[in-house]
Amino acid sequence: MAQTFDTPFIGRADELARLTGVLERAAAGDPRAVLLAGDAGVGKTRMLTEAAAHAAATGTTVLTGHCVDLGDVGLPYLPFTEILGAAADDERLAPAFAGHPAVDRLLGRGSGSGPAPDPGSRLQLFEGVAGLLADLTVLAPLLLVIEDLHWADQSSRDLLRFLLSRGVLQRPAPGGPPHRLAVLASYRADDLHRRHPLRPLLAELVRLPAVDRLELRPLPDADVARLVRAQRTEPVPDSTVRHIVDRAEGNAFYAEELLAALPGDESPGSPAMPSGLADVLLIRIEQLTETAQQVLRTAAVAGRRVGHDLLRDAVQLPEEELESALREAVGRQLLLPGDDATYSFRHALTREAVYTDLLPGERVRLHGVFARLLAGAGRSEKNAAERAHHSRESHDLADALAASLEAADHAQRVRAPAEELRHLETALELWAVVDASALPEHSDTVTLTLRASAAAARAGEPHRAVQLTRSALARAGSDADSELAARVRYTLAGNLMRIDNLEAAFTYSSEALALIPAEPPSYTWVWAAATHVMAARYVGRDEDAERVARQALAIAERLRLADAQADLMISLVGLEAHNRRTAQGREQLLRARELARTAGNLPVEMRALYNLAIGCYEAGALDACLGWIADGLDRARRAGLLSSPYSLELRYLQSVLLYTLGRWDECTRAAAADAQLLTAAGGFTTAPALYVALARGEFDAAVAGARALIDGPADWMAALVASVVLTDAAALRGDAEECVRRMRASVERLVEGAGSERPDALVRLAALTLAAVADAAEEARLSGDAAGAARWAKIATELVELARSTAAHGEDGTRQGPEGLAWLARAEAEGVRAATGPDVEAWKRAVTASGYGEPYELARCQRRLAEALLTADRREEAAEQARAARSTAVLLGAVPLREALDALIRRGRLADAPAAGLIAALTARESDVLRLLGRGRTNRQIGEELFISGKTASVHVSNILAKLGAASRTEAVGIAYREGLIEPETSAPG
Repeated sequence: MAQTFDTPFIGRADELARLTGVLERAAAGDPRAVLLAGDAGVGKTRMLTEAAAHAAATGTTVLTGHCVDLGDVGLPYLPFTEILGAAADDERLAPAFAGHPAVDRLLGRGSGSGPAPDPGSRLQLFEGVAGLLADLTVLAPLLLVIEDLHWADQSSRDLLRFLLSRGVLQRPAPGGPPHRLAVLASYRADDLHRRHPLRPLLAELVRLPAVDRLELRPLPDADVARLVRAQRTEPVPDSTVRHIVDRAEGNAFYAEELLAALPGDESPGSPAMPSGLADVLLIRIEQLTETAQQVLRTAAVAGRRVGHDLLRDAVQLPEEELESALREAVGRQLLLPGDDATYSFRHALTREAVYTDLLPGERVRLHGVFARLLAGAGRSEKNAAERAHHSRESHDLADALAASLEAADHAQRVRAPAEELRHLETALELWAVVDASALPEHSDTVTLTLRASAAAARAGEPHRAVQLTRSALARAGSDADSELAARVRYTLAGNLMRIDNLEAAFTYSSEALALIPAEPPSYTWVWAAATHVMAARYVGRDEDAERVARQALAIAERLRLADAQADLMISLVGLEAHNRRTAQGREQLLRARELARTAGNLPVEMRALYNLAIGCYEAGALDACLGWIADGLDRARRAGLLSSPYSLELRYLQSVLLYTLGRWDECTRAAAADAQLLTAAGGFTTAPALYVALARGEFDAAVAGARALIDGPADWMAALVASVVLTDAAALRGDAEECVRRMRASVERLVEGAGSERPDALVRLAALTLAAVADAAEEARLSGDAAGAARWAKIATELVELARSTAAHGEDGTRQGPEGLAWLARAEAEGVRAATGPDVEAWKRAVTASGYGEPYELARCQRRLAEALLTADRREEAAEQARAARSTAVLLGAVPLREALDALIRRGRLADAPAAGLIAALTARESDVLRLLGRGRTNRQIGEELFISGKTASVHVSNILAKLGAASRTEAVGIAYREGLIEPETSAPG
């Protein structure tokens, strides 16, 4: 970092120690990141400078990137472009770039013309940057400093999310070189309003184990006083110091500026002491020569940082005068020179004060100067974003439109769909006010709006995509060409299906189909028909869907539209008796996949792969399902389309399957990694990890996650997962009333969103609710509350009927597969329990049905079977079922289930008292923990004495309770004394 400070570093010793500790750990191969938060002027830059100096002094390579404020115009990947540019210029590091060609686009080395690459290859760019940084850490420890994250563009935020979650901060493969990397990133906490786009990213990042947050709070008054006195070589009067300390309120920058603005007599009561900080800053600036002020005003229009050449051309001063003015501004610590021939304002507040003080006409004129310079020959195309900003501010709307379109093209080339969308939206705003003679040729607002809609979809904003397509429809009007009008409508229908607005999707697909005739055959009609078939199926118009599908398939074959053929074949599989669950149906899907692959239509190929995977899942062929998921995700990964719609569905299915198969650690790891690449609209893909959290007893986290899904973008799958989690959580807490309320609200929400009276998920929700209802019914019977028992039994009957009717007919009119039948068997067994008590045969059927491959739900059914067998006095069989279920619960870490089984085993005396063999199974560490339990130590105290974390101590305590068959710590200690595992302690002689 080029920035230096003349004053000593005061205060912040603890904070600096934390940062240097992170740097030392990173240099030793433990990669870490720290998010440095604080209000403007509180000392973030100084802290980063000190940490960077420490890093450099210990042999660490330091690379710095800055985010800049360009209003509503983004400059994609700016801080990373700066970081990588500095690395490329370092002859020690430059050779590493050869192995990562994807990074070249950020450095301006890629092709600047020709067709835009697939936006999905954005992942390749991210992986290229991660791989490059990992390689750089092999050469030397590396520190990345990123300043002012609150101004970061979305693409930079996405890349930072990727790097911190699953890129360079991941542990290397066994035997691989360590990633000696630290990342320090600062942001203004006082700038983060409720809707600031950085807020959700920060919430995600601070949950990562390798990421810490460090907040710089205002300095104590004593440190501010020391800072003020350190600024001057001569003594500062105590009254002045007190006045500045009171005014600064712990902000180091305010204190420095207040002191610097004092007049010669340093009288705090002098009128020269301004009432606001902006006045303070401007007083300092007014002390410069007129030429230096002119340079500073011009630089303020450019932004926080400006290149020397650009500034020189803008101010149009002789070289000597410019250098003299810059030397003056640098000497007064208003501008800071950079190693890359740039000048930066020492603080953003300085730049803001100067910019705000410009006269309106002066501001417009200077923005116009920069716009013209940036449009000149030799300027990089990435400057289009800056040029668009300056052109708008200078009211040159025609150039702003042209520059916005150039910026959108650049954003598309570097795979920054969010920035592409923003530039396109800016262009659309400008289109209406730009003179017709200045509008671009070969373009129109309808086509441009459709492009913006596509960018929104790629950026993971399906709701915005719908809004834009609706806007395209409105712009098209009644005079639009029929084919264009049809294309807009079937595009809108497709976008509406992605947000589960199914009836509206069907309406628009019907309109699209009616706008153009089937004869003569046309590409547009075939795809309009293909979209209509999907929409019709979603709203239950199967006869309409099949009729149109067969007609369109014949025309697609005549036109040799192989990808349209494939899409229609996939739809027809869902309409036939040989659906995707059958071998015949999957054979058709394989043919469709091959047609789509031959035609080069990856989205249709992904649809075929998804249907192959989900068909296997529904048929209970879980291993085959995993194979198709892996095939589909590999195909998407190689094409750079891991965030495309059917890829998201495959990722969701993978999460569900990992949960179903009991591979819970894999499920949570995959969710944590995938979450960092997804927008809020794709959050449902990682949601099954909430099932794991709930089953492991992390109730608060699971419920909070489920509520976040409900509060997020409207999505049917997200609503489904949230409904399951919240319903099951209420059941596990034993709150039957809440469970029934949740169930009924969920049914209403899911039925409305599914376009079906019987979404398949209702069977599962009914079974989960029945567990709580049956508990309440049994409790009522035991307490003699006949009316209460009858009420709960009636509710149970209703829920069982709902489960049966759904399982029999379901969403598509066919009987459910193995998973649905397992939930149905469980619902019926719970219904019997609610009516008359535990029934052995009913629970045997549930256990048998659950044996298709879901160990956790099988164990939950085995627990209920054990209870039924115990009630029937079949103790040996009950003990066998309880032991099997407990083994599964321990293996999965399902603490609530294991505790329930332990209680059942104790209550039913299904196991002998702990025998020597079981007690001997205590590990050495568990024996140490047990000894400290005997002394009454808490988990935290145990951790401190054994040099382990309190969380690890808690895990050991849980294992000890399980092995001793104890319900509490006190009972465990009692068993341990009785069995001679620990000896009562005697007091030492006095």
